[in-house]
Amino acid sequence: MQTVFRPKLFETLKSYNKEQFYADLMAGIIVGIVALPLAIAFGIASGVSPEKGLFTAIIAGFLISFFGGSRVQIGGPTGAFIVIVYGIIQQFGITGLIIATMIAGVMLIALGLLRLGSVIKFIPYPVVVGFTSGIALTILASQIKDLLGLQTGSLPADFIEKWIVYAENIGSINPWATGTSILTIAIIALTPRFSKKIPGSLIALIVVTIIAAVLRHYFDINAIETIGDRFSIDPTLPTAETPPITFQAIRMLLPTAFTIAILGAIESLLSATVADGAIADRHDSNTELIAQGIANLITPIFGGIPATGAIARTMTNINNGGRSPVAGIIHAAVLLLILLFLGNLTRHIPMACLAGVLAVVAYNMSQWRTFKSLLGSSRSETLVLITTFLLTVIFDLTIAIEVGLLLAILLFTRRMSQTASVALFKDRISTATDSGVKREEHELQLPQNVEVYEIEGPFFFGVANKFEEVMKNIAERPEVRIIRMRKVPFIDTTGLHNLRNLIQSSQKEGIKIFLSGVNTEVRKELQRADIQELIGSDGICINIEEAIERAQLHLARNEEE
Repeated sequence: MQTVFRPKLFETLKSYNKEQFYADLMAGIIVGIVALPLAIAFGIASGVSPEKGLFTAIIAGFLISFFGGSRVQIGGPTGAFIVIVYGIIQQFGITGLIIATMIAGVMLIALGLLRLGSVIKFIPYPVVVGFTSGIALTILASQIKDLLGLQTGSLPADFIEKWIVYAENIGSINPWATGTSILTIAIIALTPRFSKKIPGSLIALIVVTIIAAVLRHYFDINAIETIGDRFSIDPTLPTAETPPITFQAIRMLLPTAFTIAILGAIESLLSATVADGAIADRHDSNTELIAQGIANLITPIFGGIPATGAIARTMTNINNGGRSPVAGIIHAAVLLLILLFLGNLTRHIPMACLAGVLAVVAYNMSQWRTFKSLLGSSRSETLVLITTFLLTVIFDLTIAIEVGLLLAILLFTRRMSQTASVALFKDRISTATDSGVKREEHELQLPQNVEVYEIEGPFFFGVANKFEEVMKNIAERPEVRIIRMRKVPFIDTTGLHNLRNLIQSSQKEGIKIFLSGVNTEVRKELQRADIQELIGSDGICINIEEAIERAQLHLARNEEE
């Protein structure tokens, strides 16, 4: 059996050369520089110190590239986790965040080992867009204080309460901070017009930081708050610290950890899928999940926060020539060097500048055009979209993902039930193939006292109930019932239970049951459930013609008796 864990690094190194190393080196350096402002901003916005964002980008970035299933995936802290990390710290503290992230890491490894990587991709699109747009709005709400320089003190975690606090303190707007954030956003927005490779966030960070430093040191303008004014930055390497993990803590943090794991899996695999299209490659989703799990299991021990694949940094890597995991490893090394030798300089970065960077991140995450287009889709998808969005914004991401997935499953089940059908035939029936063998189609006359029930679609619990309803509406009692299953792709436990009850109740009434057109997979399920034994050796027929012939023989034997 093929192994589940196959890191792309070892595959790419087999044919590695100097030219590719040079391309990966250049890409890794650029991505490392690009990741700097984002790692700091995501760390601060998540409620931790700025160096913890850098620790995450360095450690998780290295591990995801080293063990990952994608050639070009760049891992690290992302905007999607800001809301949930901030909420965990508010409720459970740093220790709770570390434990929840480690549990999520174990979950991600388990998802990969169980080969569920491909299943994660089938999470309904309205659910993904709903909570992504909700996260974007929540991130923007969390940055209003620094965007406008409001004097509010500590902010509440609740979305609505935040806006109440903003409204109460609207008179404390700082023009210098507001101007700084506007300048940051303008630089980021205008940069693509004259530079495609150097990201606007990096240019904005450098330009705005220099302006703020000049204003402070030469014009004595101290109204622009910087990272150093709010945080004490430690540029040294972190030490490993494992918190006491108890069963009670695991039980309390399990729902939160599940949210981190699902969100990390979705974002990572979406990023890897987008990257595949850009480089004409195919990532290994199960290996990628295991790598994400390893990163989230180890990174929090060194003070980091949840990490995942980052689409923006991954595309920056691709656009600058990165084609192997070596580029991601170099990106982590660049960030490590910046932390060790230039870490103290980060204290001069204005908070309003980082808020401007995050405001642009929130705008790009919002997918407002996609959101708007989905509002014009079916009512069920619109309901899933809006429900997930509102739950993300008003409550929290854990509830949003759980309810959104549950709602999507229920609506999918309803749709499947609507597409499936049960038809009753008493006089004539078509002999269209139900055995995989092509033959001329014509109609057959059904013998008296023989009824045919044709099931079209999966025989799961929704159809099982529908089948029971059809049976209840029949007043006559035939001598033979043929259940035609040529269009049944699979059967679940409820369908098996329903079928068993039908066979047993029919046998008590002296009614013979035949099944026709049963495919191989369904037949295996019937054997496992002992239904084939219950119905008899002649009870399962290749096609409807054979079933009718056996029904006629059964009727003839009954007449003789």
